[in-house]
Amino acid sequence: MNKINNLVKKGMNGLKSQKHRGENKQSSQERQLNVQEKLQKCSLCQDRGIIIENDGAKPCPCMKQKSFLNRFKNAHFTREMLKSSFEKFNFDYYDRNSMDRVKNISYYDSAMIAYNAARNFVTDFLKDAHTDGLLLTGQVGSGKTYLACCIANALMDKGVSVLMVVVPDLLDEIKATYDQGRSGSDYSEQQLLDSARQVDVLILDDLGAHNYTDWTRNKIFSIINYRLNNQLPTIITSNLSLKELKEYLGERTTSRIIQMCRVYRLIVDRDIRIVKRHEKEILNLIQR
Repeated sequence: MNKINNLVKKGMNGLKSQKHRGENKQSSQERQLNVQEKLQKCSLCQDRGIIIENDGAKPCPCMKQKSFLNRFKNAHFTREMLKSSFEKFNFDYYDRNSMDRVKNISYYDSAMIAYNAARNFVTDFLKDAHTDGLLLTGQVGSGKTYLACCIANALMDKGVSVLMVVVPDLLDEIKATYDQGRSGSDYSEQQLLDSARQVDVLILDDLGAHNYTDWTRNKIFSIINYRLNNQLPTIITSNLSLKELKEYLGERTTSRIIQMCRVYRLIVDRDIRIVKRHEKEILNLIQR
């Protein structure tokens, strides 16, 4: 009799466990649907691409902007960027014995904290499309751009729209729209700004020490301010400290960046790009 009772209990526990797993799976699916709903941008067509009117249908104006955004995004993701992944992130470049004097932790620990923050951002975004962004700081060649690319690729694998732009290049492209000699098929300033403002996740790479004018500061502020007000997450990489950012960009832009992004730092003894080049040359010599 006891054996029968034990079997009945085990069976009931198994059913409860299956039900719990089913609820968790459903909950996860619901979260994914909620994120997708929040990512819908067009109130006219609900992202269907067409507007139904009376007995007919016509293309929605949003399709032109989406088509442009897709071309713009593809132009900015290089083959090297698309290779980046969290699984390939190499902690060997970060010394366990060298210390960050500000935070009193090793370069390795600092990289580990930034890496975990990047992975958590992906997880958090898939649950809540309005999560905080990240500001990745550190000297040239410390792995900031690579980590940002890891985020971009992980999100794009989940169908999230991501735009990654190098800040000086974006500003040059905006300036180019003022050229009266351009062909009519080229993009407009408004298209460029709207793409950066409205994309699900924007990555601003190399917000560094450039020759900022009032015009460039205003363009950057316009993008940052729009995304802050609409709670759209932004990933920023910079070789400047917060104090230096304030000097170059001004207080109003820097204040908004701090409000919308959590700050992390990557530090290395040597430029990772130079180290990789030496490793490649040594490998080539060995293989000859």
